[in-house]
Amino acid sequence: METFDVIVVGGGPAGMMAAGHAAEYGRKVLLLEKNPKLGKKLELSGGGRCNITNAEFDNRLFLANYSENAKFLFSPFSRFAAQDTFDFFSERGLPFIVEDRKRAFPETEKATDVTRVMKKFMDEHEVDIRFGVEVKDLLLEDGVLVGVETNRGVLRAESVILATGGASYKETGSTGEAFQWLEKIGHRVAEATPDIVPLRVKEKWVKDLSGTAIDPMRIVFTAKDGSRLVRQGKILFTHFGISGPLILNSAHQVKKLLKQGPVDANIDLFPSLEVNEIDRRILEVFDENKNKIVRNVTKLFVPIGMAKTLNANLPDPLLEKKINGVSAEERKQIARIIKGLPLTVTGTMGYDWAVVCDGGVPLEEVDTRTMASRIHPNLFIVGDLLHVSRPSGGFSLQLCWTSGFVAGENA
Repeated sequence: METFDVIVVGGGPAGMMAAGHAAEYGRKVLLLEKNPKLGKKLELSGGGRCNITNAEFDNRLFLANYSENAKFLFSPFSRFAAQDTFDFFSERGLPFIVEDRKRAFPETEKATDVTRVMKKFMDEHEVDIRFGVEVKDLLLEDGVLVGVETNRGVLRAESVILATGGASYKETGSTGEAFQWLEKIGHRVAEATPDIVPLRVKEKWVKDLSGTAIDPMRIVFTAKDGSRLVRQGKILFTHFGISGPLILNSAHQVKKLLKQGPVDANIDLFPSLEVNEIDRRILEVFDENKNKIVRNVTKLFVPIGMAKTLNANLPDPLLEKKINGVSAEERKQIARIIKGLPLTVTGTMGYDWAVVCDGGVPLEEVDTRTMASRIHPNLFIVGDLLHVSRPSGGFSLQLCWTSGFVAGENA
């Protein structure tokens, strides 16, 4: 029976960082990956470009993106934060570029280069990497964790680092099976729900806009009890609803509103203008096109591609009216629609579309100074197995780098 100092389960970003860093201390480290290659999910990040971290170097501001969990993360981020990620990769020949919202990508814009650097890091420290090995369960003897059970037999270790990922991108093998192992040994596991995910809407006209992006715009979500969520930025229409960074990063809060039922949403196509200013613009267009009907000129006062959508939200009698017969109140009606295009959000697109799922072990059950389980101190829990809500923009991967580094150091 083979025995190791540290077994790492999962060859994603957190697992690779944990394995390499534990081996830096001279430990005999085994990394198990059930796929035939490392970093399968990592290489989907950022559309294959890999949004590796966020260039916010003030830890307090960075951690604010983890909402109520921030208070648990000051200690691990004091050991390895965004600046350390920049340094780690640049020292290994992979500098970063920084784009809008401080999103950091490898200069080569290839996620495969991130995996290559991590593989070399582990090879330098003689991590034993085995592919096609599927862990079936954690192995306990007399209540003490002593290793793992796999499809190729039992493997023993002083410490085990779980880095299997959560429930997003299931096609990469990240099916959340580790949650079942953790529950069996006494951990609570918060139910995984799609966190950074597009939203589904009821209205059929969004299909006509599939692929159209509007920036800037404002969207107001309103729940049944009147609770509101206001966001401003770029929105992307899809064949099923709405997406883009603004929507993905609002999904976690919209989910809370959806608990009361479908959520009303209104899109302001010109957030910097008041209704009266929109009305004046419409009047100018009308003055230049007095003998045309309304339907044929709406394209002149909305963003490109939006005329058909505006028409779908106006009554047919108004659309067929000659412009010289449109009243001031009817003009205002058009302006109000432009400032509040109505949508009905019926849900999220679910796990298959989720960039990130929350759910997992609550941070109260992890000693985040070491990333060790408070129930089994030689078990370390990292990355997407932790119940941490976060936006897109590099915050998920930084949680992986940080928790992996700290777990590797302490295992």
